[in-house]
Amino acid sequence: MELIKGGVCAAKGFKASGVHCGIRKNRTKKDLALILSEAPASAASVYTTNLVKGAPLLVTKNHLKNGTARAIICNSGNANTCNANGIDIAEQTCELLGDALKIDSDDVVVASTGVIGQPLDIAPIQNGIPALIEALSEDGSDAAAEGIMTTDTVKKEIAVSFEVGGKLCKIGGIAKGSGMIHPNMATMLVFITTDCAISPEMLQKALSSDIKDTFNMVSVDGDTSTNDMVTVLANGMAGNDMITEEGEDFAIFMKALNTVTVHLCRMIAGDGEGATKLLECTVKNARDIETAKVVAKSVICSSLTKAAMFGADANWGRVLCAIGYSGADVDVTKIAVSFHNGKNYVCVCENGAGIEFSEELAKKILLEKEIEIRIDLNDGDKNATAWGCDLTYDYVKINGDYRT
Repeated sequence: MELIKGGVCAAKGFKASGVHCGIRKNRTKKDLALILSEAPASAASVYTTNLVKGAPLLVTKNHLKNGTARAIICNSGNANTCNANGIDIAEQTCELLGDALKIDSDDVVVASTGVIGQPLDIAPIQNGIPALIEALSEDGSDAAAEGIMTTDTVKKEIAVSFEVGGKLCKIGGIAKGSGMIHPNMATMLVFITTDCAISPEMLQKALSSDIKDTFNMVSVDGDTSTNDMVTVLANGMAGNDMITEEGEDFAIFMKALNTVTVHLCRMIAGDGEGATKLLECTVKNARDIETAKVVAKSVICSSLTKAAMFGADANWGRVLCAIGYSGADVDVTKIAVSFHNGKNYVCVCENGAGIEFSEELAKKILLEKEIEIRIDLNDGDKNATAWGCDLTYDYVKINGDYRT
């Protein structure tokens, strides 16, 4: 496994682009992105569990019933959610792109992100598609990553290479996500491409399995978005034998996919709205995996813990509090808690009780940009990790006037 450049264009046969079409008022901000595969690709997606779903998700879910796709188009600045004509707009977008690319509109994945409940005019998208296609490039991942950003402060992309059956394969992804992040079955907007040959059924199996330990373990603010979606396209152009069942090749693909998704999880959590720190909560030695996950997620979601991390305050009692109301069946008298920053660590709790520790060292650790909250339940051998961020004054400022 090797980290490479190229994002969603690293894999053979993929091009991407991003342009400003006029949905967003700021002309310097790209607001329309495109990813295109030269060949038909296996396709898999997971979607938000919010009962209020953006129209693009409903259209995409219908388009992917056959397990194949060629293109992904996404606009930012408007979520196309809770609009009376939302389905029509999403379908028109696919039809306009399909006609321009001379592909079936059912082979188009459509996504939107931005303000909920605002009417979306098809005109900017229609006018922007020619420029979007003209800008398609094997170096276009960066532009596409910019085109899907909303309150994000950094572009999020990664790619890795791996070998399957003697063939060099590549997989890469871009993501957007900063606020309204508290997923269950999907999260934010994430688009992943690979030239590995894998059947639609196995691709869906891989994605559905992976998100349980990656995107479902990220939380920024406890709000599950209406437009969250993760989509993977696999065009098979690497030339490996098609992966149609579990085995060594499938395990290698799963590892490559996980490398990409974990990287994007960390980027999304660290770029939470107003955030100054990436928080990683690692739970060790739980009696079962579900317990480990519930505890990790509860701590990472705790507003009090997040606020303490912002203030670099080693208030470990807030961690114990979050474990206590998590609903997990744990023996509180066995819990140990420590704070780590990669270089240093400080133990603050053992056997469910406080111990003496250096407040000076704790402050130094918690002032870092990346902090690990490590919890040892001392009750088994199962582990889990969740990602989040600190809670700052700027989060309220950003969301206090998000629409206006």
